[in-house]
Amino acid sequence: MKTHIKNFVPLADTLSSYNKSVFKGDLNAGITVGIMLIPQGMAYAILAGLPPVYGLYASIIPLLIYALFGTSRQLAVGPVAMVSLLVVAGVGEFAEVGSARFIQLAILTALGVGLVQFLMGIFRMGFLVNFLSHPVLSGFTSAAALIIGASQIKNLTGLELPRSNQVQEIVIETIRRFTEIEPITAAIGIGSIAAIILIRKWKRTFPSALVVVVVGTAVTALLGLNQHGVAIVGDIPTGLPSFSLEFLNLSDARILIPIVLIISLVSYMESIAVAKAIANKHGYKVDANQELVALGAANIGGAFFQAFPTTGGFSRTAVNDQSGANSTVASIISAVDYCTDRSLFNSALLLSAKCCTGCDYYGGCVRSV
Repeated sequence: MKTHIKNFVPLADTLSSYNKSVFKGDLNAGITVGIMLIPQGMAYAILAGLPPVYGLYASIIPLLIYALFGTSRQLAVGPVAMVSLLVVAGVGEFAEVGSARFIQLAILTALGVGLVQFLMGIFRMGFLVNFLSHPVLSGFTSAAALIIGASQIKNLTGLELPRSNQVQEIVIETIRRFTEIEPITAAIGIGSIAAIILIRKWKRTFPSALVVVVVGTAVTALLGLNQHGVAIVGDIPTGLPSFSLEFLNLSDARILIPIVLIISLVSYMESIAVAKAIANKHGYKVDANQELVALGAANIGGAFFQAFPTTGGFSRTAVNDQSGANSTVASIISAVDYCTDRSLFNSALLLSAKCCTGCDYYGGCVRSV
């Protein structure tokens, strides 16, 4: 009986041999990733077409649930750029981006993704990832990086550009309206991207995105740049995400089936790829089927607390590993630290410049292409 429990809830096995030295590494990694999640959560919510607060909601419950069921000791679960892009592209077909209906459909998508992944894990379908070749994954990642970067040019330049998945259309429209670019916004945005890239070259474990957001927020507040054309994040509700069933709708679930299946597979591919790479580095194995169960449970639980689809991310996992994570306890610490940091700095986040908040995934795009 104990063996079955440990197989289904790997954290139980971890805690049976947990010690002070392991905790020390988890504590350092958990705090570091928790800090990273503040700017990244908001950035990826904006990318998904959602208010920034939903990125904050997606950075709590999914982490706690994955920590219970996941077999990767270093994987950092939460909002990621690729899934955010798929959400805005897929859900945007059925509702106006950013509207109340769009938000409900995005949350319902998380529930659908969770159910699909959970059932795939139960029926031991993790082998499907073996049919995905490296060139396909590499091409998909590079293309997604380009589209992600192009889709955020409007926040970087201050231009009101039409939403499009065609990179060339966005670039052409930006060039055509070059004289309308908001100079202060562009200067802050480009400076933020350069700072993140340079800081990461210096030290990858340093919370570069947070530093850029803090500095950008301070400059915006001190100089009153929001009064001079610089768009800010604006009002962010306080408190933790509340349990909700309002998004449940069977007819909506039916129309979301195609995008749910796509996100289920793509997010699993991204997560299992980085989980296997880190596991090989440390000489242990991850269970592909149990990972499906863990990611599925994280999305199911997250949906009931207003989270959009989440998965394991490349950049945060790398930082988690390099900061000393030894087990999924680091994810629990990240979630707790994240809630604490958000409570302390919520008022400051209101003045975060959107061009700063979104610059983190430009650094990611540079590494991906």
